[in-house]
Amino acid sequence: MMKDQFHIVIRLLHWLMALAIFTMLFVGAGMVSSVANRDWLYDLHKPLGITILVLAILRLVVRLSSRTPPLPSNMPLFMQLVAKLSHVLLYGLMLALPMIGWLMLSAGGYPVTLGGGIELPALVAKSNSLYAVLRPLHTLLAYSLLLLVLGHMAAALFHGLIRRDGVLRSITFGK
Repeated sequence: MMKDQFHIVIRLLHWLMALAIFTMLFVGAGMVSSVANRDWLYDLHKPLGITILVLAILRLVVRLSSRTPPLPSNMPLFMQLVAKLSHVLLYGLMLALPMIGWLMLSAGGYPVTLGGGIELPALVAKSNSLYAVLRPLHTLLAYSLLLLVLGHMAAALFHGLIRRDGVLRSITFGK
């Protein structure tokens, strides 16, 4: 591994999760805007959410146990703080959204099915009042994740195309 790149496992998980999260955001948008496709989108949304949760936990473990490339020394302190805060928020949302979704479905009395007859246990007892709180929270956090991901992409392009400081290259597979 080059010292200016993330560990290969982090890079693989980053791009796998990027694909999963984009898919999930589109599936989520389709679920709320389509009556005709709602059932199969829900059937995709649940296992994809659990997959994202598992990948996020794995990614966090690898991230905390490996070295990360330093930010460029000429990067302004404000940008460094925004980068660190945005990564904390990204990790937080990648963990919180699927957990809140699972809690929400449990509170609503809906099973979390992964396909092939696999059903996860409910995390809480059925509670209409808890479901009523968790459902809009899940939606709000999903929109927050979308905005954060768009900001993350804009920052990556800024570093790759304008600053050309190696930040984008640190998470890709090129030299």
